[in-house]
Amino acid sequence: MTEERAIKRCLTVCLAQSFRFSALREKLLETTRAQLFRNALIVDYKTGYAIVFAYGVMVCWNLNLDDRRSLQELLLDYAIKPDDEPQEDNFSYEIGCEQDRFQHDHIELQSADVKVLLALAHAMAQSIKLASYEGHAIDTIRATAHLPQSLAREGTIKLNRKAMAKIRGKLFLTKSDIILNYDLLDTPEFFWEHPEYQGIYSMAANYLEIQPRTDVLSKKLETIHELLEMLADEQKHQHSSTLEWIIIWLIAVEIVMSILDKVF
Repeated sequence: MTEERAIKRCLTVCLAQSFRFSALREKLLETTRAQLFRNALIVDYKTGYAIVFAYGVMVCWNLNLDDRRSLQELLLDYAIKPDDEPQEDNFSYEIGCEQDRFQHDHIELQSADVKVLLALAHAMAQSIKLASYEGHAIDTIRATAHLPQSLAREGTIKLNRKAMAKIRGKLFLTKSDIILNYDLLDTPEFFWEHPEYQGIYSMAANYLEIQPRTDVLSKKLETIHELLEMLADEQKHQHSSTLEWIIIWLIAVEIVMSILDKVF
């Protein structure tokens, strides 16, 4: 096997919700050999490239461990809501092949053109970000699964208004974080300027099943929305029930006062 056809490694990591990208961009452009693209920075190392996306993801092409760790530490200094347990995807790849294709987490490429790597990295970064969204949605649904069960079993949710409001807030934050960043899962704007690379992006996006997984995520968001509506209805019911009991006690007190007035 020639040097060009040697098997290399590609690592995708979701480090945070996003980066403070303006400040990070200035830092990387000042201290490294970096190129700026729309919402992405490519950092050139001796062995390979690191591609950093504004939404908290980096894709490392053939980086050695020291360079990757050094870059990761720098990125975390500019991270917004860093992940406690960053998600990772690993691929192998080789250059100088007869055609561009994905097969069993191995990528065969004809060219080492940095824009080809960037096109692939867009799909990989979307995939790992999607996995992060999926994880947050599943964790939220699991954490609140007892609520509809309690409602079905007992006809009520035994939580006070403050506890219920906190759960509603958590559900809303999960949903809004995903919805506000949902456009990240669309075709990146990079391909408006470089449509000749969209084919290789589409190949990677199809292999990583981005569209079907996005559809499944939409279903999970619908489940969260239904939980939010259920909690809102239950909270209204509890509030109405409290008002009814207050009215009943006020009437009872008034009746007792009337009886005492007549007796004495």
